[in-house]
Amino acid sequence: MNVNTASLRTLILFCLLAVYATAGAEEFIPPVIDDEMRQALRQVMYGPEGFEDHIAAEVWLTDMSNRLKKTIPNADYRLQLLKTIHAESVRAGLEPELVLSVIQVESNFDRFALSPTGARGLMQIMPFWIKELGHPDDNLFIAQINLRYGTTILKYYLDKEKGQTSKALARYNGSVGKTNYPRRVYAAQRKKWFRQ
Repeated sequence: MNVNTASLRTLILFCLLAVYATAGAEEFIPPVIDDEMRQALRQVMYGPEGFEDHIAAEVWLTDMSNRLKKTIPNADYRLQLLKTIHAESVRAGLEPELVLSVIQVESNFDRFALSPTGARGLMQIMPFWIKELGHPDDNLFIAQINLRYGTTILKYYLDKEKGQTSKALARYNGSVGKTNYPRRVYAAQRKKWFRQ
């Protein structure tokens, strides 16, 4: 997937993914697509990537890899996934530890996770968006594609909620006004994905 050729339509609809990705029994309010949303998505799609330097990369990857070892025993896959999570988080302007926490709650790092409602992959994205976005070759079980969708949406909601993470997480989950989902993400971050 070449993100530099992502269409405006793709960017606009990314933000809607999360509403359907994890919508369950809780009531959700569909987002409104407006010019502000379009602009926010344009900005977040082309941000910086990666680590500040190789020492920071080594420290973070070693630390997070040790925490994820029990869930993902394959060291090569684990490190590649962590690099992708970090790059997509930084690109979107999110803390990688928050994204790790969301992934734990959504799929427990199972890139083949499939919810009863059909949400797929690490960040639980609904497959109908592939058709809506005009990218029929996108595979939501591919980590980078799934993470690109999820982090873009989460960042948009964080900006929309003026940095109020609880409200952004509730929007991501499709449970605006509820606190259960944000609490679960915060618990994962506090217990496992805290920053050293």
